[in-house]
Amino acid sequence: VCVNTVQFPLPSMARGFKLGQAIGRAIASYEEDLKVVVIGTGGLSHQLDGTRAGFINREFDELCFEKLVSDPQALTKYSIHEVVELAGTQGVEVLNWLTARGTLLGQVTQVHRNYHIPISNTAAGLLCLENRG
Repeated sequence: VCVNTVQFPLPSMARGFKLGQAIGRAIASYEEDLKVVVIGTGGLSHQLDGTRAGFINREFDELCFEKLVSDPQALTKYSIHEVVELAGTQGVEVLNWLTARGTLLGQVTQVHRNYHIPISNTAAGLLCLENRG
């Protein structure tokens, strides 16, 4: 599933999360008991060009990681405009993370987390979650 993070109008954070939840319900309704892996890709805060080229907001990225684990609905309160202000123009890719998180219905366990800012215009992050129970 591709989530638009390029062409306006962009989906809202709430819409991305609801799409993920719909996918999660579809997976849960499947009759066979299968293990399913959902991968969300894209950046958190970064801006590749313009006056804020190289912009990274580590504090916002860490907040996103925390909320993706404990309270993803909190991220749906941000407008796309607010996300761009906090995370840079390419930071809207957090929509991909939130959509993927929506597929995990209920509480999750954090299996792995890594965040690193190399010498470049973007940080690198990895968050691995699984449904509890």
